[in-house]
Amino acid sequence: MRRIKAACLIQTLHFLAKEDMPKAAAAKMVQDEIAHYKHQMESKRIPYNIISESVQPDGSVLLEVKKQYQLHSCGHYLD
Repeated sequence: MRRIKAACLIQTLHFLAKEDMPKAAAAKMVQDEIAHYKHQMESKRIPYNIISESVQPDGSVLLEVKKQYQLHSCGHYLD
């Protein structure tokens, strides 16, 4: 029999900027969406670490996140 002792999920999320908007407004929307995503994880009490956050030339953002997988213990993964 086996049991999961610790589990972690690494996701790369691409927050896309809308092409039909002015660049500054699209960039602000992307930043607002990222802030909402982080707030959502915090309100659900999901442990997470941001590995990297890089702004692309088109204004979109690539966010690499390490976070708790379902309700399993994260063990040493988030240290």
